Amino acid sequence: MRTAIIGGGIAGLAAAYELEKARVSYTLFESGSRLGGVIASSSVAGSILEEGPDSFLTEKPAAIELCRELGLGDALIPSNDAARKTWIVVRNRLIPLPDGLMFLVPTKLIPTALSPLFSLGAKLRMARELLLPPRPAAGDESVAALVERHYGPEAVDRLAGPLLSGIYGGEADQLSARAVLPRLVEMESHYGSLTRAMLAARRVPRPTGSPASGPARRSTFTTLRGGLQQMIDALAVKLNPQSIRMHTPVRQLEHIPEGWRITHPRASEIYGAVIVATPAWAASTLLATVDAQLAEELAGIPYSSSITVNLVYDEIKLGPLPEGFGFLVPASAGRAMLACTFAHRKFLGRTAPGKAVLRAFLGGVRNAALLDQPDGILVATARRELSEILGPRVIGPHIEPEEARVSRWPRAMAQYAVGHLDRVRRIRQRVAAWPNLHLIGNAYDGIGIPDCIRLGRAAAAQVTQPVAQPVSAKLK
Repeated sequence: MRTAIIGGGIAGLAAAYELEKARVSYTLFESGSRLGGVIASSSVAGSILEEGPDSFLTEKPAAIELCRELGLGDALIPSNDAARKTWIVVRNRLIPLPDGLMFLVPTKLIPTALSPLFSLGAKLRMARELLLPPRPAAGDESVAALVERHYGPEAVDRLAGPLLSGIYGGEADQLSARAVLPRLVEMESHYGSLTRAMLAARRVPRPTGSPASGPARRSTFTTLRGGLQQMIDALAVKLNPQSIRMHTPVRQLEHIPEGWRITHPRASEIYGAVIVATPAWAASTLLATVDAQLAEELAGIPYSSSITVNLVYDEIKLGPLPEGFGFLVPASAGRAMLACTFAHRKFLGRTAPGKAVLRAFLGGVRNAALLDQPDGILVATARRELSEILGPRVIGPHIEPEEARVSRWPRAMAQYAVGHLDRVRRIRQRVAAWPNLHLIGNAYDGIGIPDCIRLGRAAAAQVTQPVAQPVSAKLK
């Protein structure tokens, strides 16, 4: 079945790769000048700079499996978890996360009790959490509400907030507990105390063949030696160049008796199936004349923007950086920076000898206006805040980076707001009524690279084995 794929990010490319393997005719439409979406890497004087995401979760197998299929198995490298340590900025001081944290849950009482990250009152609240009884599952709530009910507001500000901001670029009081932390919601209903539940889970032996097994699966994160761009380039090589239309935005999508009409600046074409691999807000525009209710649901998925500032320094000019991978910044700190990664430590062998790469993240929901600032202002902001947080003895304001790269990602991060799972259920119900229509991307069932790959390949598999579904006359 001739298939149109709208969007050339990792989800769309994964779908195209699957169709290419199945020898199904397809056309991939990409409005921009490059493939890969937010995945972009560059090499500067022997150092790999990641302009978007720098890795993927090892425990989700779809990305590793795809890399191995593409012949990139030898390029997979694990995060340097032996040196893993994360700091939180509290009153301009760096406080380490206490040992034993799992999914925001403190599981080692002594390190938590001794940690300066929390006040005495917060620690007493955490101790009492062990006594909470099981709580029947109710409606959805925010992550902040869930964490505060168990551990108090300080845990939201200094733990849940910065951790989730670093992952989603969103706010804990807006993100859905059921969508973002389903494991904790389930644990609460069975155990009550999240700490008791996590301790019980740690005692269960891991089954043979679990995601933790195998050399490439021992770390928390995995990346590629030459940058994640390697995966994009390897995918592009596997695709028929004649099937890729760059600089070709789709203007209109219509359902007609013959299938789906795609209108772009050059022509109108008819396809039997369509895979929409754009952000939900773009999919909403395309589907507005097809199904107004579906378009409204898609438009209701919020997004945040992000900015990555890569700074390359000569290590000899810097003072000693704190141990570990970097630090997170709570909203209460009132800063433009959300987080900073010491990239040369997180993944070894990707930075030129004697160099340090600091990846600062700005923007997010609370600082969306930064997106309009010029590069020079963003670099200066990142440098100033790094100096204030790390101290002038580590990185003084007079120390110039050898290289500074700014990358903007407007409306790129889907936010799984309270009620997200119900919204996705309604979206799927509407989509199911339209034959051979598929929606994929980070807006529905996982924001990570492995999730997008999994959804893209699954949509393509459905195209190769379609199930006839007539359009319901009852849709309004």
